[in-house]
Amino acid sequence: MTISLTAPVLDKRVVRPMANVPKWTPPLDPDALRHVLKRVAAWTPLDVEAIFDDLDTTIGNQPPPEAAIPALVERLRSYLKRLSTIAVADTKFPPTDEMAQLIERGRSMQDARLPDDHQEAVGMARCMAFVTSDLVEKLIEGRYIKDVA
Repeated sequence: MTISLTAPVLDKRVVRPMANVPKWTPPLDPDALRHVLKRVAAWTPLDVEAIFDDLDTTIGNQPPPEAAIPALVERLRSYLKRLSTIAVADTKFPPTDEMAQLIERGRSMQDARLPDDHQEAVGMARCMAFVTSDLVEKLIEGRYIKDVA
């Protein structure tokens, strides 16, 4: 019995590119592709449940502890920035006037310095939380993001 080590030839036709079809080129150069990869690798999904937890901590019956305020304010700033980006991301579906107002209010708070006084810091955190709460509510209503299931 003889075993053949060559593959059978099925078709001898050669496929030639069509003359009128342009050669495909990638949409980004290697540096831009590396940048995209870096951004995708660093991406974390929006945790709406964590947003609601921080809103509850900030707006709840008890003021947040003094030691927790700086980290809480930073998270609220981050939420405002991410939610604002989501609201304006799709030019086919621009934000409503109400969303635009909330985005603008949030932007004015994002760079504000955290007050040294605890009560003023709590007030600032609560203002940010109310804007964040309203914006996340509008984004859920508009189906820009999903509610916590």
